[in-house]
Amino acid sequence: MRFFTGLGVLLLLGVAGAGAMWWAWGRDLPSVQDLDVLEFSGKTRVYDRQGTLVGTLTPSLGSGEGVNRDLLKLNEISPWLQKAMVTSEDRRFFEHHGVDYIGIARGLLKGIFENDLEGGSSITQQVVKNTLLSDLKSARTPERKFKEAVLAYQLERSFTKDQILNAYLNVIYWGDGGRSDIIGAGTAARAYFRKSAADLNLAESVYLTTIVPAPNKRYKDFKAYRPLMRNLLDRMVEDGRVTKAEADAAWRTPIYPAGWRLGWNEDGTVRSAVLERPERLQENMPPPPVQSAFHYLQAVERELIPKIGRKALFGGGKVYTALDLGAQEASERASLNAQLPDGATLGLALVSPKNGEVLALVGQKLTGGRPSDWNNAVQARRQVGSSIKPLLYTLALEKGWKQSDTVLDAPLTGDYQPQNYDGRWTGRYVTMRYALDHSLNLPTVRIAQEVRLSNFETKLRELGLDPPPNAGLSLSIGTLEASPLQMAAAYAPFANGGLYYAPTLVRRVEDDRGQVLYSRPNPQGKRVWDERTAWLGLDMIRGVVNDLTPAEGGLATRARIPGREVGGKTGTTNDVKDLWFAGVTPTISGAVWVGKQAGGALPGWAYSGEIPTPVWQRAVAGALAGQPRQSFTEPGGITYRVVRRVEMAFREEEADAEQTARDGSGNSEGGGFFSRRDRAPAPAPQPEPDPAPQPDPVTEVPPQDAPAGEVPSLDLNAVPVDPAIDGIPPGDPYAAPQENPAPQEGGTAEPKTDDSFTSSEPEAPPAEPLPDDSSSIDIAPEPAPAEPQPLPEPLPEEDGDTPVSPDGFSQDGSQPDTSSESSPPETAPTF
Repeated sequence: MRFFTGLGVLLLLGVAGAGAMWWAWGRDLPSVQDLDVLEFSGKTRVYDRQGTLVGTLTPSLGSGEGVNRDLLKLNEISPWLQKAMVTSEDRRFFEHHGVDYIGIARGLLKGIFENDLEGGSSITQQVVKNTLLSDLKSARTPERKFKEAVLAYQLERSFTKDQILNAYLNVIYWGDGGRSDIIGAGTAARAYFRKSAADLNLAESVYLTTIVPAPNKRYKDFKAYRPLMRNLLDRMVEDGRVTKAEADAAWRTPIYPAGWRLGWNEDGTVRSAVLERPERLQENMPPPPVQSAFHYLQAVERELIPKIGRKALFGGGKVYTALDLGAQEASERASLNAQLPDGATLGLALVSPKNGEVLALVGQKLTGGRPSDWNNAVQARRQVGSSIKPLLYTLALEKGWKQSDTVLDAPLTGDYQPQNYDGRWTGRYVTMRYALDHSLNLPTVRIAQEVRLSNFETKLRELGLDPPPNAGLSLSIGTLEASPLQMAAAYAPFANGGLYYAPTLVRRVEDDRGQVLYSRPNPQGKRVWDERTAWLGLDMIRGVVNDLTPAEGGLATRARIPGREVGGKTGTTNDVKDLWFAGVTPTISGAVWVGKQAGGALPGWAYSGEIPTPVWQRAVAGALAGQPRQSFTEPGGITYRVVRRVEMAFREEEADAEQTARDGSGNSEGGGFFSRRDRAPAPAPQPEPDPAPQPDPVTEVPPQDAPAGEVPSLDLNAVPVDPAIDGIPPGDPYAAPQENPAPQEGGTAEPKTDDSFTSSEPEAPPAEPLPDDSSSIDIAPEPAPAEPQPLPEPLPEEDGDTPVSPDGFSQDGSQPDTSSESSPPETAPTF
């Protein structure tokens, strides 16, 4: 009785466990019908927004991150190869129903008693793993194994064994072909033997089968793995798939895989084997066709498959897209001509602020050949660095801040200790405009403290971005991960009056008879900024591009397009892993990311203002070529004041209000730029110990349209600075307008060209998001130093010394001795 009770308990536990796994992993399974692409032979034609034919969509099957677009029918693949694969990979393929439990048990026993562990995955499971579950890679996780088993069973119910075997032979990875991976039987036959898959003999088929488990390793050691061919031939005889005579003949048949010089004995043994030219594998593979808008078409597939399914998509109809052929060609030229550090690639996206339509996509650094299938423009998620700052600053403007309001540039208290890029700080209150122009981190974090991280996270989600959980204050300076397409869409509201449009690529799809299969609804914008707030944010990012000259430290001067209005922001992450520029014109919003595909640091000399920004400029300038000049549409209720010799936009009712000084505590005070009237003295911010940080020279600069050598008059409405009240020593650049000092003889002014975020204590955990109750903020206010120090003049560069630029890098590319906050691991999410 106890036996049956125990058995019942085990059964109940098993059912409960299976139910729990289904609840956790079984509700979002992909459809096995996606594998019916082998049935389609028609090519779907794709057109741009003007009705011009751009290219075609052809069925494809993935193999991890690689894709095979040269799909073969089963009758186009040698029957010898089919038989060898079944014997080698799944001897009971034609008997089981997706998962071979007998084969798994036999493999385990063989591994225990004979120390010869066999793989337990059936051919059906391997098809599922390499196609439907390729996003899970080859991780041996309970989730993948559960999904693999369920989908394998569904696959067996939906397709014949021949169809499943056909799919398998089209997705197998057969090695590194140099220019591209060797995927599928057709590609493998050409690469290794310079013949079609249908013409492979038994000996060649057996060779290709034996190298499948580790093709790159086994290809390079022919002699060591030659005995595996004899073993496989013997098993094929056991299974009745070949006769003994056929197996013996195949063993004695000389074969010559590409790159090898082989000498054979009559009995089938190898006399000599020398790998002379492994590059022959690549030479034997015909170069893939170079198709315009390759990554755009790829993204079209990804957008349409969930909407209409693969069968309709590859049925030979027509797809009408939002692609602007001129913008796409300009973007591809910009990618092709981009000057990137060794090992770097890029992603580029352009969208229309009018309705969110995607005008152009480039997913890789183009080289003239067929690009990689991985599309950085839509699939990559990379930390955005300081390109996130305009979104935070605009949120502050939405909450009633003004560009002329000031924020303390001094270290914070608490565990989280970010630094400005160059590791220095002024200890003074700087305007929001100045802080964004120079991409200062310390004032930015204080702004985040005041507007509250929960509000910022909500705004980011409204803009189509996904803030990471528990990012803390580091979110304000760029730990968010996004794709170039997401950033382009998030910046578009600056150019259209505050409306966010989810990016779309496809307008309409017709089948081969002209029937409409899909028609996109009219895009509906979601208001994320009111019109005046959007304009104020736009005014600030236009300042990033235009306020400063290169000699003055302008971060984005290379984004300027003659005769066009441009605004934007650079971004750089820790260790120079990711370089960004995101920007807008009246008709185009775009973003460019540059970095290494697998992650890792770029050279220290790589700056966001020098690498991605020119790529953006060339792409957008080319897209606008020949179009009439347009201006941003200014809403009513906006006026301008010159503050610190910089013209700033204001809401009319706020233009003459006093500036507010803020330190991140929430206890803001009105008054002059450095006003701390009626405030009780508090401890001064503590500089770092020996050596103490050196404050940066801070100068507000004249508008760019001021005549050379002239100092424009100050606006009378600007609040003056009283040195007696604010403690500004005579000669300080804040006290009066000054011309930019001329470079010293023998040296040139080195502009600041980067803006990544760093932390002086990388081991400290990031600060938690601030609670909603402002009374519970536990970060102490940071007043100015008790004894303000005069800001030094810029240090001249002298012959024989290594000049140091204000961005923290010396001209030889070395970095200052500051540690960086650790970045979260990068992932490869899907679009």
